Amino acid sequence: MIKAVLFDLDGTLVHYDYEAFIEAYLSAVAGKVAGLVDPRRFAKQLMKSTEAMISSLDPMKTNMEVFWDDFPGKVGVPMEVLEPVLDEFYTRDFPNIQTVLDVRPIPAARKLIEGLLEDGYEVVIATNPVFPAVAIQERMRWGGIDGLPYHLITTYETSRYCKPNVEYYGEILEHIGRKPTECIMIGNNTCEDLVVKDLGVTTYLVEDCLLDMGPFRREPDYRGSFTDLVAFFDSNVFFTTA
Repeated sequence: MIKAVLFDLDGTLVHYDYEAFIEAYLSAVAGKVAGLVDPRRFAKQLMKSTEAMISSLDPMKTNMEVFWDDFPGKVGVPMEVLEPVLDEFYTRDFPNIQTVLDVRPIPAARKLIEGLLEDGYEVVIATNPVFPAVAIQERMRWGGIDGLPYHLITTYETSRYCKPNVEYYGEILEHIGRKPTECIMIGNNTCEDLVVKDLGVTTYLVEDCLLDMGPFRREPDYRGSFTDLVAFFDSNVFFTTA
């Protein structure tokens, strides 16, 4: 019986062009530090240090620790100088990125999550933890799914692994104390979201903003639109009793 429902965020619970988001994000954050380091150098190294987080399998370091161990020295600015500037960026400037994106919240998403929580399911926002919590919470706000009592939201401050590493999902299962057979993962990426099948977790592929690529590509157990997903939750025997 399913006890926990894991949701991807971008492309699953909130829709926007992720490449446009990354472009706007890099432009904004690099502009913020222009007085400290060349913006082009900053943006290039930011992506490289993000890749360092994604590839890290060190169980002793959070993603945040991996990032800050790699980033400052390679842009030539000490962490104690950069960190408060980036903290201010995420608090004051990051929310403005929404204004240049075509953000499309899914009205049914919040209702679905609220229903699951009311029925006693543990709900996890399993978004790739390469951003600080404040940035992830902001993107959740864009989708209208903020402010709910989630069992876990993966962020770079607390996670030690990233998608598509299966260790990322193992850490979630360890944190919530659930067996793979007690969980279902909902996502739109056949690589990053469906690799959890390797652990024995049931998967549902949301096809509205489908990303179908990557060396870790897996076939889902179930698939359909977000509307189909709502009907699936309403009818499937997995979800009759929490």
